[in-house]
Formats: sequence, C-alpha cells, structure tokens
Amino acid sequence: QVYLVESGGGLVQPGGSLRLSCRPNINIFSFNLMGWYRQAPGKERELVANIANTGTTAYADSVKGRFTISRDNAKNTLYLQMNSLKPEDTAVYYCNVERPIYGRSWGLGTQVTVSS
Repeated sequence: QVYLVESGGGLVQPGGSLRLSCRPNINIFSFNLMGWYRQAPGKERELVANIANTGTTAYADSVKGRFTISRDNAKNTLYLQMNSLKPEDTAVYYCNVERPIYGRSWGLGTQVTVSS
C-alpha cells in the first residue's frame, strides 16, 4: 500500500507563489511516473504536470512557464513550484504515482485557493 502525504496548499493572492510537496511512504525510485493533478469545483480532474523516472517532464498548457515539477531523491519528495498564480488555478491538487504492476496511487489532496 502506497501512502502519499501532500502539503503546501493554502490561500494566496493572484500573482503569488506556493510550493506543494508530496512524500510517499516507500522509496521514490519505486515509481516510474509521478505527477500532480487538480480538480476545481464542478470540473473533472486534470493533469497539471508529471515527471518520469528518466527526468522527462510534461505540463498542461495552462501552467507552462508558471509551474515547475521536480523530485528530490535524497528527500524522497515530489514538488510542484507554482508561480504567477491565477484565480483559475484554484482547485484541490492531488499527488499521483505509478508503479509497474501495482498501478496508480493517489494522495488525499491539498486545497489551493487563489484570491484577493
């Protein structure tokens, strides 16, 4: 069983920054893919960014140039640095990981609210 502990959400003004963290209970090298998804009220969950164990990253068009996904193997942690936040970034953000054979696991989510 994989458990993912997310942190870093909160209330921020437009133009501000937040950094989300996701720490799994098993070694980060177990995952072939790690990522962040988000779900706004009344909308479907969508991919924000992901990073493969090769280091290859992918981003939703709506966050390119503003968000950066990274992983710190020494700290066994996945990050999402979010800059120039907009009200439309308001959502619950979920950490997601994939393991060969075992499939995907989700965190419980952390709320990000961008408002003045």
